[in-house]
Amino acid sequence: MRLDGSCHCGAVRFRVESPHPYPYQRCYCSICRKTAGGGGYAINLGALAETLEVEDAEHLRVYHAVIDGVESSGERHFCGRCGSALWVFDPDWPELVHPFASAIDSELPIPPERVHLRLDSKAGWVEVEARDGDRCFAGYPEESLAEWHRRLGLER
Repeated sequence: MRLDGSCHCGAVRFRVESPHPYPYQRCYCSICRKTAGGGGYAINLGALAETLEVEDAEHLRVYHAVIDGVESSGERHFCGRCGSALWVFDPDWPELVHPFASAIDSELPIPPERVHLRLDSKAGWVEVEARDGDRCFAGYPEESLAEWHRRLGLER
């Protein structure tokens, strides 16, 4: 599925192909929560890095989070004008890019279940709104984005 995305001010636009477009995974870690998660979590999608096309890339900025005192190789791309979180790229997995669902302008499919992860890092004010069938994890689930989509027959 082709995903079209942009920042809030419109300075950066992008498109990418995603075989895993369901916004099902809510990450409550402090990095996602503080850089992209107004509701106390952020939702990352899975897409193919080789298909990423960016317009007006000169407005992009990159943030490398520090985890346990070490700078992460993960690149959190955001608009330098309005601050909108756009996508995460990690050279450890060069074939993937993870757009934030909040930056996607295309209509996204509604997931049949949701996964709430990194609950060990969530802020105390955040209430996890898990529905019947949702899965909750203190850390990371073993099932990947691709495996979740495959298990539910949702690959595109």
